[in-house]
Amino acid sequence: MLGVGLVLFLGGIATFVLGLVFSVVALMAVGVALFVLSLPALMGLTLVQPNQARVLQLLGSSYSGTLRTPGLRWTNPLTYRRAISTRIRNHETGQSKVNDADGNPIEISAIVVWQVADTALASFQVDDYEEFVAVQTESAVRHIAGSYPYDAEGRMSLRENADEITAAMSEEVHARVRSAGVEVIETRINRLAYAPEIAQAMLRRQQAGAVIAARQQIVEGAVGMVEMALSKLEEKHVVELDEERKAAMVSNLLVVLCSDRDTQPVVNTGSLYQ
Repeated sequence: MLGVGLVLFLGGIATFVLGLVFSVVALMAVGVALFVLSLPALMGLTLVQPNQARVLQLLGSSYSGTLRTPGLRWTNPLTYRRAISTRIRNHETGQSKVNDADGNPIEISAIVVWQVADTALASFQVDDYEEFVAVQTESAVRHIAGSYPYDAEGRMSLRENADEITAAMSEEVHARVRSAGVEVIETRINRLAYAPEIAQAMLRRQQAGAVIAARQQIVEGAVGMVEMALSKLEEKHVVELDEERKAAMVSNLLVVLCSDRDTQPVVNTGSLYQ
């Protein structure tokens, strides 16, 4: 059909030019007629850009196919050809305030990398697939943020388990947008923080938890060092210590090792029994 259209188009131009040169009105009329006849066939020409598809719909009825190969293509002139981009795109959600699993208000946003995989579904299943992706992504991010605590010891949390959380978020977003022919390539959290109204209080709680954890580690190390010191003294018979002297030594060593300030040496000129 395209070949016939091109022949009619070129023949019409040539015939019209000949009629114009030789002043033959009949040839000019034939040339115009051939040119008009070629227009329906030429109207089927469609330009397909790289990373773009053309969804075909015949006379507004059923889906007729998709053109994906880049270049100048020909299709039935009676088909409607809708351009659908298949490029990879980023969508950044707005900053949302959500209560986490412990009821603490947090602020979260995410970035979703996606592209259209099924052009027919993107065209006919939803009114606007871009808006659909935006709304469903926002909903999925809020649901995931409310399903886990921001920070929790011994449990999966948004702050400590970023890889697992983003994987779960990707699965949920993909499940929500699959019906629109969209494929999710990657999802990652862009911002995660406590809401301003509780940020200072939660920071103090985190600092207190860090201090307690550090103190526990210091005490465990100090007890181990005291045990080692006593065992070495007994093993090498450096000095004989009774229970009272051992208790005094343990007390002094623990004070030195667990103190958060520099210790001052004190010389004892007497004995424990005077």
